[in-house]
Amino acid sequence: MDARSLADSFRDLTTPLIADACLRLKVPFHLPPDGIAAVSPGMRTAGRVLPARHAGSVDVFLEAMQSAAPGDVLVVDNAGRRDEACVGDLTALEARAAGLAGLLVWGLHRDTLELVEIGFPVFSYGRCPTGPRRLDPAPEEALVRAHFGDGVVVDSTWLAFADDDGVVFAPADSADAIIEAAGEIMARERRQAERVRTGTTLRRQLRFEEYLQKRAADPAYTLRRHLQEIGGAIEV
Repeated sequence: MDARSLADSFRDLTTPLIADACLRLKVPFHLPPDGIAAVSPGMRTAGRVLPARHAGSVDVFLEAMQSAAPGDVLVVDNAGRRDEACVGDLTALEARAAGLAGLLVWGLHRDTLELVEIGFPVFSYGRCPTGPRRLDPAPEEALVRAHFGDGVVVDSTWLAFADDDGVVFAPADSADAIIEAAGEIMARERRQAERVRTGTTLRRQLRFEEYLQKRAADPAYTLRRHLQEIGGAIEV
């Protein structure tokens, strides 16, 4: 799936749907630590991961953009530092000029008012007025992979999806299947929601009383198994 198709497909989807699709397909995925948020509500992005491990200088971002493909998402590894911002308005403007689709930061940003005005999708863990006051040795393979929390390591074989619910990293080679499954889940849940609005409760749709009876007879009987047996629509 190319970058434009991915972006178009995600426009009507959400990160919860992407995560549910990965679970349904038994596809591995990563969730960054809780707390990442868009600079401005309503921002969303989807694209191939373009990793960059920050060491105190903006040159790593510029170098990453030199080899970027349109629609990539710059994923900045600043080790979750809370004592500095590592991206601001100039980085966002340059990312947009390079044709990138968004910017995710395991760390902090600054220039918030300018970033809101620019409107380029930027997600981070908060704000800090100061930029880096250090220049560390360049990390090994700084443009090959990025860490994004404990146990979360991504490279260009991963996709990043981000919206108001957070971020999901999913394998790029499963993109078509994930998008298709997410669309199916969305359509099914919308039908369920409409039935609830018109008077058919979710419990009735899922034959919940029947499930409780079966669970009483067999404590190992789970709601997931019940939904699989009746062709249920909820991802649990």
